[in-house]
Amino acid sequence: MIFNKCERCGCFFSSNDSVCPNCKQKDQIDANSLKTFLDNNDIPKNVESLAYLSGVSLKNVNRILQTKEFSSIRKKFSNEPHIKL
Repeated sequence: MIFNKCERCGCFFSSNDSVCPNCKQKDQIDANSLKTFLDNNDIPKNVESLAYLSGVSLKNVNRILQTKEFSSIRKKFSNEPHIKL
């Protein structure tokens, strides 16, 4: 059995996902909040502003921007030191 550490809460779980089953729904809510914010507003100048204005933590914004769904947005922040490409 393979154990992973949840990138959101730090607990250990067995799955191929990056977040545990308890955090999966929270992650989806954050991703939806971020997507809604970006659909209805201009893209802020930096990731910190995006986190603050969208209400999603900076840690989770950075993680969510790494997903395929947000790859076009990630490119706009590619010079940001907080984004791990």
